[in-house]
Amino acid sequence: MSEARVRGLVLGSALGDAAGVVRGRWPAEGPLRIGVSTQLAAFTIEGAIRASVRMNHKGICHAPSVIWHAYCRWAFLQGIEPERISERWTHGTNDPWPTGWLAQVPALRERRGSAPATVTALTGLTQGTPTKPVNGSRGAHALTRGLALGLLHLLFGPASCATAIRGTAALTHGAPEAQDAALGAAGLVAHCLAQDDPFRTWTASPAGDEHPIDTVVRSLTMPHSASPDTVLDLLKAPHAVPDHGQLARIAPDATASSALLGALLVVSRFPGSETVGEALRFAAGAPDGASVAATAGALLGAAHGVDALPVELLSRLELAWVLDTLARDLLQEYVDSPGGGEYLPARDPHWWDRYPGW
Repeated sequence: MSEARVRGLVLGSALGDAAGVVRGRWPAEGPLRIGVSTQLAAFTIEGAIRASVRMNHKGICHAPSVIWHAYCRWAFLQGIEPERISERWTHGTNDPWPTGWLAQVPALRERRGSAPATVTALTGLTQGTPTKPVNGSRGAHALTRGLALGLLHLLFGPASCATAIRGTAALTHGAPEAQDAALGAAGLVAHCLAQDDPFRTWTASPAGDEHPIDTVVRSLTMPHSASPDTVLDLLKAPHAVPDHGQLARIAPDATASSALLGALLVVSRFPGSETVGEALRFAAGAPDGASVAATAGALLGAAHGVDALPVELLSRLELAWVLDTLARDLLQEYVDSPGGGEYLPARDPHWWDRYPGW
């Protein structure tokens, strides 16, 4: 696992989201706008960094709650009941809020699509949990905003991270199948970060030879009447060509399961580092192209690294610098703890100001 792959994970997901915004028809010039999924992904990463900072300094932390606070900052910037949400975190004091550098990014104040389940939970000021859901939403944002958590899945293992990943999805999406998909996606991101050519080895694996992707597919709720075995046969079909009809059948809606299954079809048809641009264009043709393409972009970016992403597109991507900074800082925080801790001085004296531990 390298920094290039972590950067590829974050920027690949955002580029896929941007592909979905334009349905894969890239404009010849001008900026490429991201969607709301990428805005929420940015705050998920920031929240994950701040959760680690809190743990290092306080010795105790419930990571989903820190990420919930991050989503509240996003809502405030978006103008979603800002007075009520601000009051929740300032308690009527004059303390500055929202804190941290990400809240100073102007583009995060601009509307980039809708996130109804997330907004409903935030305006209710009640964070959901797997055992106390706030709704029954199966939506794709439960998965797409948390794809970068696959890095933590790799560093600490599924046993240590499963509760936090499920809990993060459950903050706003109560359906167990959405949480299953989010956890499955994190595991596959971890696999892509760690393995060489993970998709070619999967599609070429002998019949009956279990692979991490097979395991995840069998754990998902199918968005149609097909069985997991039927879906796996379609995904691993030898010499298969990209087919938008197949993509629509395997990913028919805007659920988290569809986002992940559609992305797996995409990477099975475009497994190589040289075809990432084609893969994202194909993915954007799904019924909910943004979620499928964002997930496929994350998997491909994690597998092949940032250098596999088309420079001509990446150079025009909205928030590219912000996302690249977050990707680097996420890796640095969890590997090197530049902000120090309770008994360890900070190497970077500004780290706490950038990522306050709450």
